[in-house]
Amino acid sequence: MNGPVSRNPHLLGGCLCHGPEVRRLMCIAEAVPSRRSVLKGLAGGLTASLVTASVVTASAMAGAPAAVVLANARIFDGVSADLIEGRDVVVEADRVSALVPRGQAVDGARVLDCTGKVIMPGLIDAHWHTFMAALPQALAMTADAAYIHLLAAQEAGRTLLRGFTTVRDVGGPSFALKRAIDEARFPGPRIYPSGAMISQTGGHGDFRFRSQIPGTPTSPLSPAEKEGVTIVADGVPQVLQRAREQLLLGASQLKVMVGGGVSSLYDPLDAIQFTAPEIKAVVDAASDWGAYVCAHVYTSEGIARALDCGVRSIEHGQLADAETARRMADAGAWWSLQPFLADEDSNPQATPEQQAQQREIAEGTVRAFEFARRYNVNTAIGTDILFSPAATVTQGRQIAKLARWMPNVDVLRMATGRNGELLALSGKRNPYPGKLGVIEPGAYADLLVVDGNPLEDIGIIGDPDKRMQLIMKAGTIFKNTLGA
Repeated sequence: MNGPVSRNPHLLGGCLCHGPEVRRLMCIAEAVPSRRSVLKGLAGGLTASLVTASVVTASAMAGAPAAVVLANARIFDGVSADLIEGRDVVVEADRVSALVPRGQAVDGARVLDCTGKVIMPGLIDAHWHTFMAALPQALAMTADAAYIHLLAAQEAGRTLLRGFTTVRDVGGPSFALKRAIDEARFPGPRIYPSGAMISQTGGHGDFRFRSQIPGTPTSPLSPAEKEGVTIVADGVPQVLQRAREQLLLGASQLKVMVGGGVSSLYDPLDAIQFTAPEIKAVVDAASDWGAYVCAHVYTSEGIARALDCGVRSIEHGQLADAETARRMADAGAWWSLQPFLADEDSNPQATPEQQAQQREIAEGTVRAFEFARRYNVNTAIGTDILFSPAATVTQGRQIAKLARWMPNVDVLRMATGRNGELLALSGKRNPYPGKLGVIEPGAYADLLVVDGNPLEDIGIIGDPDKRMQLIMKAGTIFKNTLGA
């Protein structure tokens, strides 16, 4: 791919959350916006919402009829190996109410003819950054914080129109946007928020400049911490406090940085971060609230420490060896992987050291998927796209790449039903306490009607404009071109 996507080094491997764009982004948020800047941001938000609304059907935000029947299609239910034949899907309010025999009348229902199509659950991205995914570098260098939040709202509508009805946000200030989406003020996916990433001093979430070191107990919060992207904590009492603050704000899971990253300025990729008591403090805080912890980490040593402390979801982990993969399986933990590959969606980092680390991650990605299948590890999939509007449009295509290591049906299961199982780990803190990623009575009516059979052509999920003819979330239709 050409254009801005080729300049996004994150797609090769490792996260960019320590890169210069993030650091500049955090600096612009340091000052409280003036009244004038907020008004300008609101004006921009109106424009953004109008642009989004122009591609959403008139029924979208206005409520649905008493019942809708998706008729005459085959069904991939997020679980089964084969398409279900001879059944229609009945939707009432925000749930699937029944799968009835094809052609069975449903009183008062609106019937949508889906002849020749396949109905499938909405896609789920298990590793997403709502606040930072589509922020162009130029805007990161110039825009104020209020404007950036408004761009996140605009991109949320586009994410939904790519067929992603749910995302797990694993770092960033997405609480306000989540609320606005849940209140039907803006179109967007369901958001499972982590809030600020919890990092140690010098860890993979410490965005401070060298001039801000050393810190003291009375030092002001850094721009990144003020904005809620990350929070730095050292020692059990402080780590416990910061973890509890994110739960107070509404986190459905906590994110802790247990290892280094490719794009980090200070922390080496192989560094293990946080002591065992510190990680355990985060796990205890989450467990006490009925939630869980996910950990950014690449290496076997870091994964082992995270598992020993009760972390339930390993984010990345591409440098894990076979024994570590077996340990994840034995612990019942989840391995949240991303397709970090040296392909058309990637571009090398600037320095030789970063280039070598990225090649290492790309090679590790291939091994990781092989280990996950060999040892039957609970595996989830996410994209972890950052700082590129052009890259966000490849969201479905990137997930489709998993077909290199597994059958198409397993890719679809992972991006729907299996990812839904991971989200359910939020337990009592689950903001959407119903089944996601499956089509069965009682599950949320997050549904796609696609042109073609994705079990045969996995590329369908990467071409939403042409191949996704109906997009429904919570029973509300946001796109419908079935009659076109």
